[in-house]
Amino acid sequence: MVIHLIGEYIKLGQALKAANLVESGAEAKEVILNGEVFVNGEQEMRRGRKLVPGDIAEYNGETVEIVL
Repeated sequence: MVIHLIGEYIKLGQALKAANLVESGAEAKEVILNGEVFVNGEQEMRRGRKLVPGDIAEYNGETVEIVL
């Protein structure tokens, strides 16, 4: 899945929701805090992590690429 940015960045929790990998912000928070999400190959536990073009988030076998 590719997410095209409108602004400078998108927060990790918002990106998971935009990619339909989670149904709500609460679910995004839960999977992130459980250590199930990776950004650029590293475990990420901050749902407010700002994703910028070139970042790749991974969750549950799915990949989300951030582009302009």
